[in-house]
Amino acid sequence: MTTTTALVVTRHGGPEVLALEEREVPDPGPGEALVEVAAGGVNFVDAYKREGIYRMSPPYVQGFEAAGTVRAVGEGAAVAVGDRVAWSMVDGLHAGLVIADSSRLLPVPDDVDLETACAATLQGLTAHALVTGCYPVGEGTIALVHAAAGGVGQLLTQMITSRGGTVIATAGSHAKLEIARSRGASELIDYSDTDDLASEITAAAQRLGATKGVDVAYDGVGKATFDASLASLRPRGTMVLFGGASGQVPPFDLQRLNAGGSLFVTRPSLAHYISEREELMMRGRELFDEISSGRLDIAIGGRYSFADAAEAYRALEGRETTGKLILVP
Repeated sequence: MTTTTALVVTRHGGPEVLALEEREVPDPGPGEALVEVAAGGVNFVDAYKREGIYRMSPPYVQGFEAAGTVRAVGEGAAVAVGDRVAWSMVDGLHAGLVIADSSRLLPVPDDVDLETACAATLQGLTAHALVTGCYPVGEGTIALVHAAAGGVGQLLTQMITSRGGTVIATAGSHAKLEIARSRGASELIDYSDTDDLASEITAAAQRLGATKGVDVAYDGVGKATFDASLASLRPRGTMVLFGGASGQVPPFDLQRLNAGGSLFVTRPSLAHYISEREELMMRGRELFDEISSGRLDIAIGGRYSFADAAEAYRALEGRETTGKLILVP
């Protein structure tokens, strides 16, 4: 048994409820690994849990994404001491030392540093699932990406274009649209500066030769953009609703899908696209291969110590950042 410094949510509330505490860490049991954390990802899901929007009972160790080095293993572990790994979709990762289920640890290639691996894992696996599992993006795909300057949006844009697709990007400012352009977007729409988003998207699609609409719409904004996303689709097009930054989409008449041209709508969760170890490993391998090859650039927007974690979350929640924020123990 050893101890480690951990970032703890002491009660529900804002970033001010975060505190550093010393916590005991047990030896790894069968199938487990002890990981020395090099970096932890700063994500909105952490804030939602801290605020009580997603059910968690304080006090608890925060953190849903990390990368580090294996320091000890239990019997039958799927990794070895010294392995460099990254993982997500598990609570309690913002600590110097963490016990992990070794079957959920992704191997990190030698040419990908651990901070980049951490910054890429949760959003990168999400983007990979969206462009392969939810809709098979390929040569000639015309895709609409909302909030294209955001964390997932930047990765989506790069993944779509590297697969031969073309992106119509939306964002809330000229500066953010320039980020989307730098990631490969062909058409740019400022949704804060239009009264008819659907018409703007239709015009952009027509300029790209997609006279019947886009093949797929990736929408993490939700309530404010859903109707325009649905209206943008070609017959038998696919709507991938993966978030609700502007609020949740209210119930709607399913006959709209018929009237729009036998449309498809899916509301995915990453957990269902990595539930099996084989699929998780495949997505991790392909994600890190894209980073190693230079096809996927991971922008780290800021590095903060655990002691400054509240500052990092204030920046994230205040929409003051571009790129991924990470915590470094």
